[in-house]
Amino acid sequence: MPRFSNAAALEWLRDGNQRFLERVKADEHRPADLVRGQDPEAVVLGCADSRVPPEIVFDVGLGELFVIRVAGGVANTASIASVEYAVTQLGTRLVVVLAHEKCGAVSAAIQGGDAGRNLNRLMEYIEPAVQRCHEGDVNDVARMNAKLNAERLVAESEILREAAESGDLRIATAFHRFTTGAVEFD
Repeated sequence: MPRFSNAAALEWLRDGNQRFLERVKADEHRPADLVRGQDPEAVVLGCADSRVPPEIVFDVGLGELFVIRVAGGVANTASIASVEYAVTQLGTRLVVVLAHEKCGAVSAAIQGGDAGRNLNRLMEYIEPAVQRCHEGDVNDVARMNAKLNAERLVAESEILREAAESGDLRIATAFHRFTTGAVEFD
């Protein structure tokens, strides 16, 4: 697939937004609903991989998911705070930590080595999954990484822990397969 120049990529995004605006004009009620606020049914903490957009994978519309995306789907300070926001301010009661097939961040953690200060820090979050799987298959490590990040949400957030213990919040893990499009919930 040929890559755009940066100028062409910007124009491509502008054109895409124009098409989006045309669809929005056809829906008289939904844009007004979004201006009033958001009321997402679930939080999805997932990977930044461009092949796994949660709104498309779960076939939902604008405002229906609160999506947090970071390479490897890691529960770091910012992503945990974002989940806390959705739970405390928006009343969301389901969090899904979504892993996927052939994750590049997981592959990088398995390979190891020096990838620079920031990427090394990200891979530190994935390293426990690599160790648990004894540097196994990338998909096994990705699933384990989702499980460990779901556990980290509760371990590192009193807000999420209390909500989960009271039954007000459910934290689930899932795995998306590119080959079939299916999401398997653990």
